[in-house]
Amino acid sequence: MTDIEICPLKAKYIDGIIAINNMCFSTPWSRESLEKEIEDNIIAKYVVAKKCDILMGYAGMWHILDEGHITNIAVHPEYRGIGVGSLLLDALIEICRIKSINSMTLEVRKSNIIAQNLYKKYGFIEEGIRRFYYADNKEDAIIMWKYNI
Repeated sequence: MTDIEICPLKAKYIDGIIAINNMCFSTPWSRESLEKEIEDNIIAKYVVAKKCDILMGYAGMWHILDEGHITNIAVHPEYRGIGVGSLLLDALIEICRIKSINSMTLEVRKSNIIAQNLYKKYGFIEEGIRRFYYADNKEDAIIMWKYNI
C-alpha cells in the first residue's frame, strides 16, 4: 500500500470519479453535483487514492462549523480489500485534525456491513437511524459519529 498516493480531488479526475460512483452506488451523484463539490473547496473536502495514474477510489466530506460530514467513500471494485478505504478515511481524519474539526458524522446503509465495520474500526459509533433515508429502496440509514478527533 505504500505506493498508493492520496491527493486532493481535482477536475482532471472527474470522469474516473463518475465511473467509480456509478459502480459503487445505486443512486450515484450527478456529474454536475460532483463538479460543484470540486469547485467548493471551502466546505467540500475531497481526496482521491491513486496508483500511478490509476484512480482507485475517492472520499469526501463537508466541513460545517466544527464537524466533518462524510458524504462519500467509494473504492473501485477491483481495488477493494487492500486498504484503500482505510487510507481514504485516514486522509479525511487528518483533514479534520488540521482544520480543528472536533467530530465527524455520516449516514450508511443499514445493509452495508462492510462500511459499518470500517467506520467502527476507526471509532465511529451508532447514534441513530434515519428511517427510509435512501430514495431508491427506502432503506434505513444508520447515523454514526466519531468524537474527539
